[in-house]
Amino acid sequence: MPLADLSEDRRMTLHRYAALSAVVLAVTLGTAKAETIRVAIGTQDTTINCATGGLLIRELNLLDKYLPHDGKYKDTTYDIQWRNFTSGAPLTNEMVAGKLDFGAMADFPGSLNGVAFQKAGRRSLFISVLSGSTKGSGNGIVVPKDSPARSLDDLKGKTISVPFASTAHGMLLRAIEAKGWNPDTDVSIITQAPEVAGPALQANKVDAHADFVPFAELFPWRGFARKIFDGSQASTPTFHGALVDGDYADKYPEVVTAYLRAALEADRLIASEPERYSELISKVTGIEAEVVYLFHGPLGLQTRDATWKPEFRQAVATSIKTLKYLKRADSDLDIDKFVTDKFIRAALTQAGRDYDAEKTNYAQLPLKAKDAASGAEITDVSRVAQIWLKDEPQVRHYASPEAALKALVALEKDGKTARVVYAQDRESGIKLFASQAWFVRSSSGELSAFLLKEGAERWAKAKGGDVVDFAAARDALVASR
Repeated sequence: MPLADLSEDRRMTLHRYAALSAVVLAVTLGTAKAETIRVAIGTQDTTINCATGGLLIRELNLLDKYLPHDGKYKDTTYDIQWRNFTSGAPLTNEMVAGKLDFGAMADFPGSLNGVAFQKAGRRSLFISVLSGSTKGSGNGIVVPKDSPARSLDDLKGKTISVPFASTAHGMLLRAIEAKGWNPDTDVSIITQAPEVAGPALQANKVDAHADFVPFAELFPWRGFARKIFDGSQASTPTFHGALVDGDYADKYPEVVTAYLRAALEADRLIASEPERYSELISKVTGIEAEVVYLFHGPLGLQTRDATWKPEFRQAVATSIKTLKYLKRADSDLDIDKFVTDKFIRAALTQAGRDYDAEKTNYAQLPLKAKDAASGAEITDVSRVAQIWLKDEPQVRHYASPEAALKALVALEKDGKTARVVYAQDRESGIKLFASQAWFVRSSSGELSAFLLKEGAERWAKAKGGDVVDFAAARDALVASR
């Protein structure tokens, strides 16, 4: 029947029905367009240089702040998942299996991640650096506390354990190669995870252990090991960074950028309050805040750097070469396709920062402070020393080790106790636990700190002075009061 022939009431009823149907259809179509996007992130909490790409984002709920909710993501809900791992290999397995979208790990296992994806007929992308050292600091070799070994030279013919296929494994092989040694005959290299190596060192079951962040510093801090080799001596860059499943990045590029925005925010926060966030990382991981600050505080052992410096790209190339040597990779990985700065550029631009300018900045996290004793601005950081007292939320900074030790003597006389004293290696600039460092004391009483006794002896021979340990340096200042 034509609409005109219907009664007014009937026509009104049909109009209302049509309008209601349109609303139902619109709602149905809108619901069909809504999507739940998984954001599954694999972290390595105890590998503290991954903190800005995992632990801090999670604990501070930073990801929610940056995930997109406009445009094609207008009606999107996010299923954020976190999984923690003790090393990169099992994290990679979960990514390849499609159970994780993002992962944070070092250059060596990160390269293995790319190789594993390639073997599976897929691809992953190395999207950002999180923290690293163009000199190689972060990896290191330790020996039992009472070992006679003082340097790598003393380990020829000895048993050295290391987590296989880790960035520390790569460092160890390169250090041995630099000595002209044969890794199969001149040393015995066995695989050991850090949780196994710690007891092995305490029981003198291994002569030395090579490891990644933070174990070459953590074991000495806990009192059962001594660091005799820093990765910077191998002059091979190392870093920790973030990876993403390549297909995921193609589908959700804005989500990848959002993740990196969260990482940049985590980096900004820990730079502004390193003591506070060192305590948070310690609370979550059980790794002492004093060790965390060694890395993440000003003038720290590594720099937190999001950009792809040429040295970090080279670290990936070296890792792939080492993987082939270990027969863990049977084909080359195209670095230009694997390593991409597309997403970190976008994240930095959104944050109002200049990627290219930051790429040229190689400085450690700067120290902007006044000498706690004199009140003068610290302008030369080559001999900076720091004291973190118990029951004090912030670290005290001093322009020199002798100023710090004089202050320490006075503070202890007043009943205060130091949690830790730091010093900077005079040659390499890396941060040290002063209690485990060697010092050269000049005729004027000036102190210069060194990681290794041989470094201190070399300095003393060239410039004059006596080589002393921390206790002797401190006692000399007590005697002079």
